[in-house]
Amino acid sequence: MQRGLINHLDLTVSDLARSTAFYDAVLSQLGYRRTTTYAGSVPNWELQAGPVALSLGLHAARHAVPHDRYAPGLHHLAFHVPSRAEVEAMHARLQQLGATVLDAPAEYDYTSGYYALFFADPDGLKLEVVHEPRFDRAGD
Repeated sequence: MQRGLINHLDLTVSDLARSTAFYDAVLSQLGYRRTTTYAGSVPNWELQAGPVALSLGLHAARHAVPHDRYAPGLHHLAFHVPSRAEVEAMHARLQQLGATVLDAPAEYDYTSGYYALFFADPDGLKLEVVHEPRFDRAGD
């Protein structure tokens, strides 16, 4: 694994069963696979991309406090996809799930060709699926 890359990310959720179902649906569409290799009972997904691997795990919250992305902590989490069509496919999947879509797919002027969808997990954590051509190996 390349030095300095994120190795894993753990999120705390208010309802483990509800969030596990949500992340199963979202992460499987992004190429992650559900594993049991992390801390036994912790719901965990892994993405292997060549020599790079990332895992995402869920933990049950100990306190019922709503997520505030403008308080200290995580603002949002973005996942790269290789095409605008995959952003659109995720949008369709989220609509099937009845998930909260914050901003439907659109182009943003962050970088050239930046095309993203913003949505919330069951606890209100802001998530993003983005196609950003500058990160494509062969372009788009």
